Amino acid sequence: MSARRVRLARFGLLATAFAVSACGLVYELALITLGAYLVGNTAKQASIVLAIMVFAMGLGALAAKPLRRWPALAFAAVELVLALLGGFSVMLLYAAFAWTDLYSLPLVVVAAAIGLLIGAEIPLLMELLQRIREQAAGAAVADLNAADYLGGLIGGLAFPFVLLPFFGQIQGALIVGAVNAVAGVLLIFVLFRGDLSKLAKQLLGLVAGLTALLLVAAFAYTDKFETDARQALYAAPIVYSEDSQYQQIVMTESASPFGEQDLRLYLNGDLQFSSVDEYRYHEALVHPAMNGPHANVLVLGGGDGLAVREILKYDDVETVTLVDLDGAVTDLAQDFGDLVALNEDSLDDPKVTVVNEDAFTWLRQQTGTWDVIVVDMPDPDATETAKLYSTEFYGLAGDHLAEDGRMVVQGGSPYFAPKTYWTIASTLEAAGYEPTPYWVSVPSFGDWGFHLVQADGAAPELGLDTSVGPFQSLTPELLDAAQVFQPDRDRMDMPPSTLMHPVILDLVESEWQNY
Repeated sequence: MSARRVRLARFGLLATAFAVSACGLVYELALITLGAYLVGNTAKQASIVLAIMVFAMGLGALAAKPLRRWPALAFAAVELVLALLGGFSVMLLYAAFAWTDLYSLPLVVVAAAIGLLIGAEIPLLMELLQRIREQAAGAAVADLNAADYLGGLIGGLAFPFVLLPFFGQIQGALIVGAVNAVAGVLLIFVLFRGDLSKLAKQLLGLVAGLTALLLVAAFAYTDKFETDARQALYAAPIVYSEDSQYQQIVMTESASPFGEQDLRLYLNGDLQFSSVDEYRYHEALVHPAMNGPHANVLVLGGGDGLAVREILKYDDVETVTLVDLDGAVTDLAQDFGDLVALNEDSLDDPKVTVVNEDAFTWLRQQTGTWDVIVVDMPDPDATETAKLYSTEFYGLAGDHLAEDGRMVVQGGSPYFAPKTYWTIASTLEAAGYEPTPYWVSVPSFGDWGFHLVQADGAAPELGLDTSVGPFQSLTPELLDAAQVFQPDRDRMDMPPSTLMHPVILDLVESEWQNY
């Protein structure tokens, strides 16, 4: 082989190593992201997937040693199996979650199998590289590792910035599976076809064709599969669904037992509201905090616009700033007819400014203050939301309260998740406040609790500005009663949750796992 052909052959092999490495990293990220969407706790999902895959990669490298006798055929076979398993991984796990009670076991099996196959790649590529041109082991390892790590960079960037936003998790994984198959088979047929027998070439071509057919068919079937699988997770018909950059958004609609329209919003499978009783939650969240100065109001979270609807009932409100990370949610609140009717088109009110940024980062960049801050965040069942229930976050938010300002925090259920609820109280205390806890009954949620604090750190008194009433679910007498907790759900001594020690994350998972 001439020197030029050797250089081209080495470039082709290293380019293949680059491509399959990118594919492998995408499979890892896809499994982590899917777990975060379906079960929350991103840190735990990442740890499980990465630990299993890295361990399995080591086993795969050892298992590849006997295959070095037939490196070309073995590498092609590994890539075709990996293309199918990796390409179908998200679909398989989503199906297991939607139609069975299993998820963790299939996740472990799939992650381990993918790790085994990825681990077998480098030893086989090393053997093929040496067949092109013998070189010192250290130099060969350096060349392959360079291609492998660069491929990892591209895969790591392609997943969140290209595959996930433009194709979604299922189709994105299938596309990567196709790239994986093409890269592996093309290398062998172009550079190492002489190492294959006639029968091996025929079988390899047949399997490659079947792999392509399966991936293409699955790609075409994705929409129907995703619709059926998603519907299996919800009792009511789905009227809207979207996988945004940050989460899965689903809206269902049905008739309630009382004959009313029941519109429900779910984020990553967690119920955010039911139109039948959401007023109970949002009145309790907003109006005690508004019983005082309230010219300028900041809402953190609450992208559905329902808290803003309650705030706008006060004619003397001058500005409302809503900060919600996901523009897909605030767009839905402004464009989806039934939701617009429910929130009374609150986000298009001229007093309202909508900001789509991370609340923690955004607050750090602000210098102004607000009379009322409403913290209406999703439950802290993921790493991304746990930081919004930390001492640091509450201290940061409190720095932006006006002198007589108040801040209210939704605290979850003091009945179903009492440790979580009282951890939020402890976290607010660690930030320098004396919270006033209270709870109301929201049938679609159960008992639901809140914490009200004020800028001077003293415990605020609960009250209502009845000039904007009557309220549908609140009276001054009921608000007084809302501060009384049953003996079996009374105050618990819990440690605060911080950025460096987010104890609330594990509490949410453990307390809600049986509900």
